Amino acid sequence: MTAIRQRIPAGVAVTAVIALTLTACAKSEEGTSTATNTGPAATAASAQPTGTGCTLAGTGYPKIDLKTAKIGFSQSEKEANPFRIAETQSIKDEAAKLGVPTGNLLVTNAQSDLNKQVSDIKSMLDQGAQALIVAPLNSDGLQPALDAAKAKKVPVITIDRKVTSQPCTDYLTFIGSDFVKQGERAADQMIRVTGGTAKVAILLGSSGNNVTTDRTKGFKDKVAGTPGISIVAEQTGEFDRSKGQAVTEQLLQSHPDLTAVYAENDEMGVGAVNAIKAAGKKPGKDIKIVSIDGTRNAVKLITEGSYNAVVESNPRFGQLAFQTLQQFVDGTPIPPNVIIADDEYDETNAASKLANSY
Repeated sequence: MTAIRQRIPAGVAVTAVIALTLTACAKSEEGTSTATNTGPAATAASAQPTGTGCTLAGTGYPKIDLKTAKIGFSQSEKEANPFRIAETQSIKDEAAKLGVPTGNLLVTNAQSDLNKQVSDIKSMLDQGAQALIVAPLNSDGLQPALDAAKAKKVPVITIDRKVTSQPCTDYLTFIGSDFVKQGERAADQMIRVTGGTAKVAILLGSSGNNVTTDRTKGFKDKVAGTPGISIVAEQTGEFDRSKGQAVTEQLLQSHPDLTAVYAENDEMGVGAVNAIKAAGKKPGKDIKIVSIDGTRNAVKLITEGSYNAVVESNPRFGQLAFQTLQQFVDGTPIPPNVIIADDEYDETNAASKLANSY
C-alpha cells in the first residue's frame, strides 16, 4: 500500500504513526517531518506524537480518567451511509473495550443539520461531558459549540472532516485521512484502468467541507499530467447514492462519449453503476469507475467486474481517537493532524480483502 502523508506546518514536530492491523501484527514506524503510516484495509493507525505540540499543561485543561469520565460523540449525518455506521460503531466498540460505562458515552446524531449539531454538542456539555469526539458536518459553523467546550475546558477531537478553527486553541486535533492524497491515489487508479486515455466526469461530494475540496484537488492535479485524460464534467452528488445516480443519468445524456467516472465517495459510485446499466452500457468496462471509501457494496462490485478501483477512507476512528485523548491527558504533546491508515482495492485484491470493507 502507498503510505499516507500529511504535511505538518513548519515548527510542528515529528509524528510517528504505527498501523495496527486487525488481521496481522505487522507494524511500521517512521520518524520524518510528516505524519506517516501504512497498513491494510480495516486498520486503525496509532499515533505516538513526540516533541512540541498541544499539551495538557499548555491548555490548562483538567486531567481526567477516560474510564470514568463522560465522553461525548457527535455524529454529523444519519447512519444510512455505511461510512457513518462504521464510524459510530467504532467509537462505541472502543469505549466498550476500554471499559467506559455505557451511560458515560453520550452519542448524538445531527441528521445533517448544522444547527442541530451545535445544539447536540452544547447539550452534551450540559450533561457533563468531559471530552468530545466530533465528526463535523461542515468545515465552518461549529465555532459556537467549540467556544462552549473551550469555556468549560473540555478537549475536542475532530474526526473525518477538518474545521477551519484553530487546533490547540479551538479544538485539540484533527484525526482523519489525507484527502488530497486520496484524490491523487484515485487519479493513479484512473490513469491505470483507462490506460491514460479517458473522458472523465467527477461526481463531487457535498460543498462546504474540506473532504470535497481536497479530493477534487488531488485528482485534478494528478491527472493534469496525463494529456489523454480530460475532465468533461463535474457536478455534485452530495455524497448520496440516489443523487449520484440522477447526476450520472444527466451526464450520460449530455456527454454520450463519457468513458469514466470519478466518484468522491462509494455511494455516488454505486449510484453511477445503476445509471450506467440503465443506459444500456457496462459499468467497469464501457465506463470505468473509481471512487473513494471502501464500502462492501463497492468492493463487491469490483469482484463482479462492474467497478474498477476504490481508495479506502478509513472510518474506524475509535481506537485512534481514544488513544489520542489518553496521550493528551497523560501529558504527551499532540500534533494538529493525526493521519489514519487507508488501503486500496482493485481487481487484484478485492476478493481477498472483501472482509476488510465496511
